Amino acid sequence: MTRGTTNINRLRRVDRWMTHDAAIVRALDAPRPVVVDLGYGARPDTAVEMARRLRTVAPDLEMVGLEIDPERVVAPRDGVRFALGGFELAGLAPNLVRAFNVLRQYDEGEVRAAWAQMRAALAPGGLIVEGTCDEIGRRCCWVLLDADGPRTLTLCWSPEHTGHPSDLAERLPKVLIHRNVPGEGVHRLLQLADRCWDVAATHAAYGPRIRWRQALTLLRAQGIDVAIPRGRSVDNVLTVPWSEVAPR
Repeated sequence: MTRGTTNINRLRRVDRWMTHDAAIVRALDAPRPVVVDLGYGARPDTAVEMARRLRTVAPDLEMVGLEIDPERVVAPRDGVRFALGGFELAGLAPNLVRAFNVLRQYDEGEVRAAWAQMRAALAPGGLIVEGTCDEIGRRCCWVLLDADGPRTLTLCWSPEHTGHPSDLAERLPKVLIHRNVPGEGVHRLLQLADRCWDVAATHAAYGPRIRWRQALTLLRAQGIDVAIPRGRSVDNVLTVPWSEVAPR
């Protein structure tokens, strides 16, 4: 059992990202797709918020919130039902799973087994978003996984409340949080991201998001295979292939 602390709107950044990510949208392009919010906490608010946001791209989705603590299982509300379950996903075969602030309470050595258990339950083409964020959702990090394993790492943050990308180090997913040391890919990524952010200060007059877009361009010039988002975003987002940060 966990503390299960939950703040309203805490997971807004990962929800926004999911509604715009092409792989997530494809995974939800199925008849009556099943979506699971694993470990929604002491209150069901973030599960309800997730359903509302994802229904903008998949209006007919079936949303299920799962909790390991039976006392937290509540009656259905706002088109979301709630049930008892853990990494086995309660026998469901979901198209999408969000597991946030769950594995941070486990040991690093337990992560792969939990990933494998969730991956084995996925529907064909299903995806998992597993990550961590701070208490009010200003800084978030997550791994995107499919049935074969991890695909990408994403860091997402509010530029108004974050000085450097490396400030997100304490919110890295459990599989990486102890790997922010010299010689590891995630350490190199954060160091380069900080450096490019500093060099991009020449664009600061245009705002932190334009400055971050320039930093991403500089990161790509350094050989990091970063995704440069199209259009405007309220968040600073850094997404790289898993191969850039996979633990050694």
